[in-house]
Amino acid sequence: MFKPKSQILLSKARGVYLLLEEQIVKIQLQRSTDPDLLLSFSQLHTSQHTSNTIICIQVFYVGWPWSPLLKRQVFSGPVVTLKVFEDNVLVREFLEEKGNGRVLVVDGGGSLRCAILGGNPVVQGQNNGWAGIVVNGCVRDVDEINGCDIGVRALASHPMKANKKGIGEKHVPITIAGTRVCDGEWLYADTDGILISKMELSV
Repeated sequence: MFKPKSQILLSKARGVYLLLEEQIVKIQLQRSTDPDLLLSFSQLHTSQHTSNTIICIQVFYVGWPWSPLLKRQVFSGPVVTLKVFEDNVLVREFLEEKGNGRVLVVDGGGSLRCAILGGNPVVQGQNNGWAGIVVNGCVRDVDEINGCDIGVRALASHPMKANKKGIGEKHVPITIAGTRVCDGEWLYADTDGILISKMELSV
């Protein structure tokens, strides 16, 4: 789980994350329509409004079968988006820049035909201060990646290298597993999955 300053209660079966601090924060996930859940929110609002401020924040769960091969799964940071397809030139260019605690989110179109991220770029990302990399596609050099102090999530591993044409789009809205991800949003990843928030949460 994430390690917040205060406790996060997770109820994924109900599709809701509650962040409890000095204030009570209600976070409703995309496509959550459980009537019992909505009732529990209503009761929470009624019982707590006199002594706490309730803030509503929309958070999206990126429900995708992320590979369990990658070991460093807990990370967070502001999002930088990139859209490519079976080409890794722009991925490498980003990771050669200073990361400043950001997370590179790469929409590789879900391709399982080659790897758009390998060990060398991940080492560069680690050394340049990136907090993590999320790839909607494949990676290679899994052992080398697992030896790095940077979070990496991907769909699978693949031994074949990607093309090097430099084709892609930087800083554009992307969609992964039905969830829209934009530059400047916040990503929170742990062993249970990945969340995208419109604003920074207290973690």
